[in-house]
Amino acid sequence: MPPTDASTDAGTNAAPRAGSSTEDTLDLRLPDELIALFGEDEPRTRALPGPDTLPATRVAPGFRTGTGSQQAGDDLLDSPADWGPVTTPVGVLRLVPVRVERDLPIIARWMNDPAVAAFWDLAGTDDATVAHLRGRLDGDGRSAPCLGVLDGVPMSYWEIYRADLDPLARHYPARPHDTGIQLLVGGVADRGRGIGTALLRAVADLVLDRRPSCARVVAEPALRNTPSVAAFLGAGFRFAAEVDLPGKRAALMIRDRALRKQL
Repeated sequence: MPPTDASTDAGTNAAPRAGSSTEDTLDLRLPDELIALFGEDEPRTRALPGPDTLPATRVAPGFRTGTGSQQAGDDLLDSPADWGPVTTPVGVLRLVPVRVERDLPIIARWMNDPAVAAFWDLAGTDDATVAHLRGRLDGDGRSAPCLGVLDGVPMSYWEIYRADLDPLARHYPARPHDTGIQLLVGGVADRGRGIGTALLRAVADLVLDRRPSCARVVAEPALRNTPSVAAFLGAGFRFAAEVDLPGKRAALMIRDRALRKQL
């Protein structure tokens, strides 16, 4: 299962995240390889109102595992790398599969933001972040870590995973092909303005569009993470239940294919 909570998907037993005091914690310089890969676009102006802070959403460390056998030729997530860009109210988003050697500097720096660390518990040296990423990349394909690249700029970290094949399925009535999502918004300037809400809706719809066998997108933010829960609600998810997961009491959030036009 994924880390327990981000401010969309990230929590363990850490203390509540800091607020505006984290504004100066991120002084990001993108690695040259990232700049070459994504290009340098004109600065974006985003003004979508919304309730979320979204530095992250995560499940307790080690809760989601990559164990299990995948039959040759199976693609458990229908190739997120091939899903292509999606237009959102805040820009064009692409999910780019993580490459540790390229993306570790920016992801590790996000993880060391106190607002993120309070939920993902991966602050400190790069070793913990590397182990976390390798655990998802070296599994059987049930989890896909990606960078969220908005208008050419890497600004978020995502985990798309098969919730029905995850330990999470022990804690709720899972259905075949349930797909989980987690989000970490890296930049302080991108939080608290509805950007995370817009991206959550877009990616949930992208999952439903690209995975015809999936009837539901699920998430499990920490129940105490009210901005995250509000962001999911704003993105068309419904609150389904409270569930006890390792390291947190979570809000089980579900976006139903059947209700996607109504919510």
